[in-house]
Amino acid sequence: MRHRIFVDAISPVVVITGGEFHHSVRVVRVRVGEEVELFDKAGNAARAIVQAVEKDRAVLTAGEMLPSRESPLRLHLAMAIIQLEKFELVLQKATELGAASLIPLVTDRIELRRERYQGKAERWERIVFEAVKQSGRMRVPPVEQPVTLEEVLAREGAKILFDADAEPDAVERLEEVTLLIGPEGGWSEDELRLARERGCLFQRLGPRRLRAETAAITALSVISSRFGDL
Repeated sequence: MRHRIFVDAISPVVVITGGEFHHSVRVVRVRVGEEVELFDKAGNAARAIVQAVEKDRAVLTAGEMLPSRESPLRLHLAMAIIQLEKFELVLQKATELGAASLIPLVTDRIELRRERYQGKAERWERIVFEAVKQSGRMRVPPVEQPVTLEEVLAREGAKILFDADAEPDAVERLEEVTLLIGPEGGWSEDELRLARERGCLFQRLGPRRLRAETAAITALSVISSRFGDL
């Protein structure tokens, strides 16, 4: 894939400065005449040619608009906050797999103290942004502030909770859904009861008990395969 450059908006002539200029010219070393790909905040993408490289900016001309690589299924991942390195892996892989948004969940059995994950928003957003650039996605999925399971269950729309001991429900055709993944210690009885009361669908991921990060990646892949673009 060509080098990808993020811009506020695609126009016939685009000037690149700041961090995107530094990474593209100083790190990746794109050169005059090279073809790159632009993508913007609105989810558009286009081919572009580097016309000039100056001291602190590059000038590009945009060409053919590119078709979307976003999934027709809007998949939201609500993931319990687990050990931070593993949680960040999930953010990266969920973005690559097409998640439309990422929702850090505070559940009854998470083991991390609040101060461990507070103030991580900028780092998490950077991980997601880099995954978007690498994977060729058009849109940058938002990373929400941490919320409780009850708050997510109160939202409109279909929800699927994954639990290793659950009796799976039938899942019909989906256009938008929130996937709920618990922590290593699993869901509490109160959380499972609340989910059923709120009409949540239940699913499991085979006969083996998966680690939380494996469950999140697998759930996204399975649902994308059934109803999305995998």
